[in-house]
Formats: sequence, C-alpha cells, structure tokens
Amino acid sequence: MNQSSPRQYQESVTVQASAETVYGLVSDITRTGEWSPICKACWWDDEDTAGQVGAWFTGRNELPHRTWETRSQVVAAERGREFAWVVGGKFVRWGFTMAPADAGTTLTESWEFLPGGIAMFQEKFGDKAPEQITDRTQQALDGIPVTLAAIKQIAESIASHQQVRS
Repeated sequence: MNQSSPRQYQESVTVQASAETVYGLVSDITRTGEWSPICKACWWDDEDTAGQVGAWFTGRNELPHRTWETRSQVVAAERGREFAWVVGGKFVRWGFTMAPADAGTTLTESWEFLPGGIAMFQEKFGDKAPEQITDRTQQALDGIPVTLAAIKQIAESIASHQQVRS
C-alpha cells in the first residue's frame, strides 16, 4: 500500500448548538442519510439496544456505480461527548466527538482504516487492494467536510428552534 495514503483522518467544525443537541443528532443513526454523501440510510438491528455501546446497526451505502450494506457496532456512546462505531466490528472506525467551544460545540468527525479492514481488503481484492483502499480513503476524506457542514446546518436549525420556543 502507498504509505503516503493516510489510514486515519479527522476534521472539526464549530456548531452553534449545545453538545447535547449535537450528540442527539449524530447518535440517531436513522438520520445519517440527511448528512452523509454515501450512507443513505441506517437502521438499528435491535431497537432494544439502539444507541448503546455494543448495539449493531445496518447502513445502506450508495455510489453511482454500486450500492452495498454494512453492519456496524457502536463502540462509544457518551452523551454530549462521543459517539463512535466500527464497521464490521473490526474494519473501519468512524466517530464524532463534541467539546465545548466559545460559540457552542466543536464537533470532530474521525475515521480510521483499522488493520482488520486492511487485511479484509487484501483478502477480498488481492492485487487490487491498494487501489481499493486508496479509493475508500479518498471517499472518507471527501465526505467528512460535507458531512460536518450538513450536521452543522441541521444542528443549528434545531438549536434556533429550541431558542424560539424557550
């Protein structure tokens, strides 16, 4: 694999909304299609464990040339601080962290291609694995700022409606 290609990345945005509001949004995986450029729908595999560490959910991803589903397991669910999951339980870790900021909340989205994911791609794609890994990496790098901008817009809209009502 090209070592200049990152296997992890994160980016942040300041959201003019409380960490509770932001957490409520990003931890509701059923809303993922509202902000993700690739993941168009998610649903909990078991509603009884929804949002808790250990819970599994399924996501439907769509690109112009293919559609596929993945199962992911929640690995962090700390209200107002962090929500994260690992695709396939060992392939790729995605997460959101929230931290207080002067103007609201700093929301950070992080992505990491885990060793289990690299191994799975090598097994599945053989000689084409580096190309596939680079492609998925680029999708993540391109998608994170799009996702953060959309979450910011939705969260700030929610926050402004909450202020109007109070």
